[in-house]
Amino acid sequence: MTKSEVAKQYIHHLDQGNIAHVIALFAKDGQVHSPIYGIQPAREFYTALSNDTTSSELHLDGIFEESQANRLALYFTYHWTLKSGESVTFEVVDIITFNAMNQITTLKIIYDTHITRQLVEKLKK
Repeated sequence: MTKSEVAKQYIHHLDQGNIAHVIALFAKDGQVHSPIYGIQPAREFYTALSNDTTSSELHLDGIFEESQANRLALYFTYHWTLKSGESVTFEVVDIITFNAMNQITTLKIIYDTHITRQLVEKLKK
């Protein structure tokens, strides 16, 4: 798969809640840098996210790829319903770095956490 195809698969599987398929897109030592959950191995991050989520809907707004580079950016809208029943919608940019086999080595998540941080902290109480 090309980097762009991997990115589209990532969005699709995350939208479907298919965490095993999301994790399979990562290199064995792949990491996620999340403003809410911190830096974690991909498996741990997506397990924690799944545990906190009732449902999610993603709408891909764009893929921005650098030619001759090992990374790209995804821009999407994320509608997240937490286990508490509360939901929030926000725009996200993911910066994805790939290895030579087009596996994700690092995924950096960028979004305004003002509301989501409060909801996740409330969920953990």
